Amino acid sequence: MRFGVVVNPVSGGNRGAQVGAEVISLLSQSGHPVVNLSGANLIEARAHAEAAIAANSIDALVVVGGDGIAHLGTNLCAGKNIPMAIIPAGTGNDAAAMLGMPLTNTAESVRLVLEGLSSPKKIDAIKVSHSGKVTWALGSASAGFDALAAARANVISWPKGPMRYYVAMLLELAKFKPIKYQSVVDGNPRDFEAMLCVVSNTGIYGGGMLVVPGASVTDAKLDVLLVKKMSRLKFVTIFPRVYKGTHITDKDVEIFKASKISITASGMPIYSDGEYVGQAPFEAEVVPGALTIIAPAI
Repeated sequence: MRFGVVVNPVSGGNRGAQVGAEVISLLSQSGHPVVNLSGANLIEARAHAEAAIAANSIDALVVVGGDGIAHLGTNLCAGKNIPMAIIPAGTGNDAAAMLGMPLTNTAESVRLVLEGLSSPKKIDAIKVSHSGKVTWALGSASAGFDALAAARANVISWPKGPMRYYVAMLLELAKFKPIKYQSVVDGNPRDFEAMLCVVSNTGIYGGGMLVVPGASVTDAKLDVLLVKKMSRLKFVTIFPRVYKGTHITDKDVEIFKASKISITASGMPIYSDGEYVGQAPFEAEVVPGALTIIAPAI
């Protein structure tokens, strides 16, 4: 088995470089050929990985970092017959956690990857179409208050870690107004006014938020979360409940399943797996079994 490894060295407060070096060392010690496809930045790393996959010079891709690197790996591997493994080393490790990877034990994560080589698993992915382009998401795609908060979190320097998103949310909420959405759900038009609309595959995002408890990556369905129009005060009181998944009991929170949904929301950015990918409108479609994963929890 020939491994290609892509490391995000600055993930997790620069923890990525250390974890990446350990991963490459452990994989090499196992007797498998290893190619370090990392670059000076993720654009360069993506080019290296795309070339390796196109040349059929690797048999599996291992990405090391947080949810951003998991998103990159998803876009490299979705729709292709090459398995991906995620070794967590980021601030947000939602994808790795969902897949059952240890978040702080790199050696154990590598052991699980090696153990799982003989039985890779097929999982669903989200095909996101926007502005004539197609990107892939493992966890979610959204265009609403959460996307605006993510954009704000990316430009503030304090605090570090998951709390940065919470602070960004409070800053953004001060000027936020509910969004008027136009959507088509499996061919049926539906308009609504809401605080946010999240199209989810894994049910978790944003550093441990259980947006859709019980979501499955093997059910060939998207889970769509709507947080309907409400006061800022009510939104602030509901928001902390998302970490335990108890927000879903509120009458202004709705979850439904779909195979495909198109969303128009004027002026809203699209965030996919926590990464900015473009501006609304967009279409999200589940592609069953689009991604091959090496992981223990599926």
